[in-house]
Amino acid sequence: MESALNLTGKLVFLLVLIYGCYGDLQDLSGKVFVIPMTTSTSHVKLHANVSKPISAMTMCQRFNSEQERGQSLFSLATQSHDNDLLLYKRSMGVYRVHIRGDVLDFFSLPDSKNEWISICWTWDSTTGLTQLWVNGKRSARRILKPDTSVTGTPSIMLVQEQDSYGGGFDSSQSFVGEVTDVHFWDSVISPCEIQMYMELNKFTAGNILNWKDLQFSIEGKVFIEKSEFRNECYNY
Repeated sequence: MESALNLTGKLVFLLVLIYGCYGDLQDLSGKVFVIPMTTSTSHVKLHANVSKPISAMTMCQRFNSEQERGQSLFSLATQSHDNDLLLYKRSMGVYRVHIRGDVLDFFSLPDSKNEWISICWTWDSTTGLTQLWVNGKRSARRILKPDTSVTGTPSIMLVQEQDSYGGGFDSSQSFVGEVTDVHFWDSVISPCEIQMYMELNKFTAGNILNWKDLQFSIEGKVFIEKSEFRNECYNY
């Protein structure tokens, strides 16, 4: 009986520990993450159940920033690659994508300070084709890392770029501003779905990350506030 009680106690402690670290699933509709200052510590860790290698993907988010310098928008690292999937805004209108350590730059895409930017990034390892959509404008299709996949337990971060698995942050690469509507699919969603996301119409939420059903943890100076970006007039 005593051993059974001890086992039960350990299981309860483990569940409390998991719950305390990861938190509950939350519907963040109409909310934004606010990152008001440059730091090398503040970040949002997104917790996702990825049960199989990622061989295709779409990531969408909206952001608003007054910064002109480089900033990390989305960072997915594994034990084997710190830049497994990284979306980085190098400068105004210049976006860089990393897949398993290889890099491509996209130029002359929409960008404005202190205005909301909606961005989606797709990649299909079958062909290697990857592209960005920014405020409804699609980039040219490019080839990056065909015939490969992202394997291992992912560490997914907003605000900071991971130069090591779950860490290695550099304040000069950190994002300052607001982020909302983050979604991630383990497939390339259709151009129609992307346009619906861009135009604030109804779309199929991400099956890996879903802003309406998100599990996350916050470290440092990151706040959750109401967004002025969406109102009841939108059919979302």
